[in-house]
Amino acid sequence: MTDFTFYTVAMSRGQISRWALHEAGADYKQIVMDWESRPESFKTINPMNKVPTLVHHHGDHDHTVTEAAAINHYLAETHPDKNLLPDTHEKASYFRWLFFASGPLEQAIMSRAMGWEVPEDKSGMAGFGSVELTLDTLENWLAGNDFAAGGRFTMADTYVGSQVVWGLQFGSIEARPAFEAYGARLTDRSAYHAAKDIDAKLIAEAASSG
Repeated sequence: MTDFTFYTVAMSRGQISRWALHEAGADYKQIVMDWESRPESFKTINPMNKVPTLVHHHGDHDHTVTEAAAINHYLAETHPDKNLLPDTHEKASYFRWLFFASGPLEQAIMSRAMGWEVPEDKSGMAGFGSVELTLDTLENWLAGNDFAAGGRFTMADTYVGSQVVWGLQFGSIEARPAFEAYGARLTDRSAYHAAKDIDAKLIAEAASSG
């Protein structure tokens, strides 16, 4: 048995955690579903019926992890030899930007995509304040730092970077120089390409069968 079972859908946030699996060099098998025919039994693993979902076969126990940011960090924790975890001085930035990307940045991008406008007098109630403030904050960090934790790649970049690369590709994040330079550093990685090649094939197969 492999160490991990990875549940995903071809065109989904599963791509974020696929990249993390390859950065970690994890021993995994995939179960690829589609949006229309996810088996009812999957809800016993993830009651939200969402992907990605990761099951870690750990001795005589199975541990289920959901939410891409949590999955990616869990993979770093279970593969400490890959040097994807932050050191003492990187830890604050690592967790700051990992949760910034899964919280304010995700909310801001989704708000823009859905056409939701936060009234100016209620911006303090929104977790992201405003789209402009969120993007400015991330841009300021990346203008002075190559990666999420500072000067080197860590697992936080698989999540933060996925948000930035995806946003640049589909226009939900403005093409600012700091974002483009960061995206270029990440998409040059061999693990990124290995993961994307798998998902590109799955997306093509899903499109041809549909």
